[in-house]
Amino acid sequence: MSILLADAGHWKHLLPLTFTRPIGMLRPGILTLNDAWWRMTEMPVGFVTEGYLQEKFPAVKSETLREVDASLLPTPELVGAVLDLELGQALTHQGRTLAFCRPGIEPVVATDWSNLSTYWNAKAFAGELVSFTRPWHLFQHCGKAIINDFVLITEGRRSQRMGAQNTVIGDPNLIFLEEGAVVEASILNTNGGPIYIGHGAEVMEGAMLRGPIVLGDHAQIKMGAKIYGPSAFGPECRIGGEVNNSVMLGYSNKGHDGFLGNSVLGEWCNLGADTNNSNLKNTYGDVKAWSYAEEAMVNTDLQFCGSIMGDHSKSGINTMFNTGTVAGVCANIFGGDFPPKHIPSFSWGGASGFDLYEFEKAMETCKRVMERRKVDFTASDKAILKAVFEATR
Repeated sequence: MSILLADAGHWKHLLPLTFTRPIGMLRPGILTLNDAWWRMTEMPVGFVTEGYLQEKFPAVKSETLREVDASLLPTPELVGAVLDLELGQALTHQGRTLAFCRPGIEPVVATDWSNLSTYWNAKAFAGELVSFTRPWHLFQHCGKAIINDFVLITEGRRSQRMGAQNTVIGDPNLIFLEEGAVVEASILNTNGGPIYIGHGAEVMEGAMLRGPIVLGDHAQIKMGAKIYGPSAFGPECRIGGEVNNSVMLGYSNKGHDGFLGNSVLGEWCNLGADTNNSNLKNTYGDVKAWSYAEEAMVNTDLQFCGSIMGDHSKSGINTMFNTGTVAGVCANIFGGDFPPKHIPSFSWGGASGFDLYEFEKAMETCKRVMERRKVDFTASDKAILKAVFEATR
């Protein structure tokens, strides 16, 4: 048996984060969604996603497949219900199809998900659902994802000891350090939730952390940083200044002073020194943000919403982002004043206007950036970015 994580019609709604990955590769907490499914089921996990992503993120074959809406957080209750499905059954919740069990044949197309319960034997799921169907849902539900992952990863294990020079406020049992993690002369507050520090990660002296917070493997929180949870930083991230309720999927940098709040950054992003984003309108009204699915600004229904940034995008020093700014993939943003709230992929410029970021020049930068973290820039990576370039330019 195997698990297939299907984009299930949500992929376009999660752009620009999903330009370069299927939904199942998003990381709202400690783990990517697919890694959480693998750990909880001990089954092979594959993807049903866009054609140009399938070489890097393939499906899996099995006599029996449980195909699951990838946007769902795999809580123990949901995973148990999915594993209990028999052939021909679909798991549903208030008219929404969550998963179904089928023989190992061709996957259904995304548009079929809304009609699955009409020709499969529907089985109702009465538990709580946590779903990521818009980019801002990653920071909105980050706390629930962290707590879910923290229990899964730490149960029955013992944390590495933390130095006595640190100050802990709240329950020290909610702090977990993996092997090689270092926390020096910092303040850690667990009253709001757990704090997880990954393998080889470092919290430098003078940092202040309020959980729930995740610092991924080999990531760093710089001296004197102020981090408010829920916030999750994937592997190899560099974090400085002030951050509030934000998610960085991995390999991205906000290493300097400046504010980042209620935001989601993809991988390989870099915010220049004193980059700041607004996360609250002066009117205190709901924030609107660009939707690639609707090709228009849509209401997030959130009073606090900062920036969404796709993979490999960068900002220069002193860049200012307005509330609800959405930047695509491989955007290079710089200059004075606020740039537009929608910055297309492969844009080069700022408030005074944008030029096209030439593809090969962008690829040279991507390769250099990834080499600094000892990660290969593969032919598959380039092919994915080429598909994004052709589709969006």
